[in-house]
Amino acid sequence: MYTSSFSSQSICDSDFNKIKMFKSTNQRDMAKTSETHSPEQLNRIVSGTKIEGVIVSDSNIRIDGTVKGTITAKGRLVVGSTGSIEGEVICENADIEGSLRGTISVNGILSLKSTARLECDITTKKLAIEPGAVFSGKCVMGGGVVKDMKQSMEDQERSRSQSSQSQSNAQSKER
Repeated sequence: MYTSSFSSQSICDSDFNKIKMFKSTNQRDMAKTSETHSPEQLNRIVSGTKIEGVIVSDSNIRIDGTVKGTITAKGRLVVGSTGSIEGEVICENADIEGSLRGTISVNGILSLKSTARLECDITTKKLAIEPGAVFSGKCVMGGGVVKDMKQSMEDQERSRSQSSQSQSNAQSKER
């Protein structure tokens, strides 16, 4: 099993160019490696690849292999039908065709394709689920709705607590 802490930004740092087998003498190729990442660029973990650790991407990322750990992507995360993630995912948008176990937080739209299998807790603004997708866990959606639900739950808990205290006090006075 390969264990690694991986950052797409660190791959493009000038230190990476010092590795002989990747060093280029072509000035235009070298300039490309130091460009700022944009969400239109894609990182890819292909089928048969297993990574354990932390992945940080300043752009889009596609997982067709297996990842155990944390994935943070500033762009879109795509988990292909052969892809599998166990851990925490934080991204801008996501399309899931494979499996995910853990937690996922999506700032935009989470799309579960028909082959998706999720055992996780979801936090997202918008959720799209195709027929055939399987999801087990809890889901929190929207912006202000999350705060309203949390406040409502806290109010209910406080009310229950006060009610049980009142009952206890009443029973004590009766004795």
